[in-house]
Amino acid sequence: MLEVTHNAHLTGNLTAIHGSVVDIRFSEGVLPAVNESIAIERAEGEPLIAEVQQHLDSMTVRAVALGNSAGLSRGAPVRALGAPIRVPVGDAVLGRLLNALGEPADRGPGLPAGTPYRPIHASAPALDRLGATQEIFHTGIKVIDLLAPLVKGGKAAMFGGAGVGKTVLIMELIRTTVERHSGISVFAGIGERSREGHELLLELRESGVLARTALVFGQMNEPPGARWRAGLTALTIAEHFRDEKHENVLLLIDNVYRLVQAGGEVSGLLGRLPSRVGYQPTLASEIAELEERIASVAGAAITSIQAVYVPADDFTDPAVAEIFSHLDSSIVLSREMASEAMYPAVDPLSSTSTLLDPRLVGESHYRTAQEVRKTIAHYRELQEIIALLGIEELSAVDRQAVKRARRLMRFLTQPFMVTVAFTGKEGRTVEIADTLAGCRAILDGEADDWAEGSLYMIGGLEEARARERASAEAAS
Repeated sequence: MLEVTHNAHLTGNLTAIHGSVVDIRFSEGVLPAVNESIAIERAEGEPLIAEVQQHLDSMTVRAVALGNSAGLSRGAPVRALGAPIRVPVGDAVLGRLLNALGEPADRGPGLPAGTPYRPIHASAPALDRLGATQEIFHTGIKVIDLLAPLVKGGKAAMFGGAGVGKTVLIMELIRTTVERHSGISVFAGIGERSREGHELLLELRESGVLARTALVFGQMNEPPGARWRAGLTALTIAEHFRDEKHENVLLLIDNVYRLVQAGGEVSGLLGRLPSRVGYQPTLASEIAELEERIASVAGAAITSIQAVYVPADDFTDPAVAEIFSHLDSSIVLSREMASEAMYPAVDPLSSTSTLLDPRLVGESHYRTAQEVRKTIAHYRELQEIIALLGIEELSAVDRQAVKRARRLMRFLTQPFMVTVAFTGKEGRTVEIADTLAGCRAILDGEADDWAEGSLYMIGGLEEARARERASAEAAS
């Protein structure tokens, strides 16, 4: 249960209930502050926690409930808790699945006495505290490390419509990065299905990385207030490990768009007029409240990887465009590539990173990445001609470019550890040196005579060479 602070003394009564939004009248004429938490007493069970969002007049506030408001009645007693919502942080939350209020939701024991608590509302680190780092954060996923590299303390997001593989990619990143990088992982599941949360918990438990991971879920069936605040709860846990323990933290969020949707629901219930395309007028500030707190300070960093649902595959959507503006790396997932079973379905042309700079990644990496992009872009320009006239109508130079582009695209596919049960293929993590060597060899023509299937769903190029040798031996 939430902590009650020493200055909690204001009491009032419930006067109106509008779904997840409630109005409360305080008789003293002194009102709790905006973002302060309040407890609404119920006839049965624990009090319902809500968060003040508006002062309607000198005696009345409007608050958003973070739990189910069914069964509440007008006149119910209310008390202010004297502080913003406070959630448990520290070692006690590792290996646990929590809800937006920081309460265990994994049917495990309660959190131990003495667990520290921290308010979910905080300012972003001051400019003079920010630490700059140029250390590349290698994920072991070829297409990301090559074309959209991440940096420690940076923010990256995966954009894609429904069913293109965002959640699978996030789960793979949790597993590989926790195994590869020392540090803590915090996962925020915002508006996700309870089935996905259960699968993730089992996957982390089986892989042995749960002990270094904290999970926070605001599930799809929960009220909008809980989904709206789940991201801040996870971020608060991550900030504690960064500031107090000086640990590097990996913060994974699935899905930021659901946070925006929850904010839109809350905004409508609060009576605010909608803005562009029906979004809440506070869209930019709500996203900034989360994103600007994800930062590095001297000695420790929060590195964030986020999934972003793109409604109707429209990348000009205001929410998607606003999230884009806060990122260092943008990983765009393509429905067309997913339909061709090119997994991970990362579009090599649309995915970008501000860190793909020769001064950061080195001249060789930069040059190879640009050549890969140029070759695949040339192939896409020729696809319409190939569809109409056939590849035989192309010049010899263009035919060679097409051949290499198709092999590059297949080389950039990769089997994942979290999909072994579905594909039967053992997962691979690939060092960046092996990725660069493989792309360089394909660009230089080494694989021109190889079967395209030899490069599909492999790790390094050595695996393709082995497949080719096996095919040659079988043929002879």
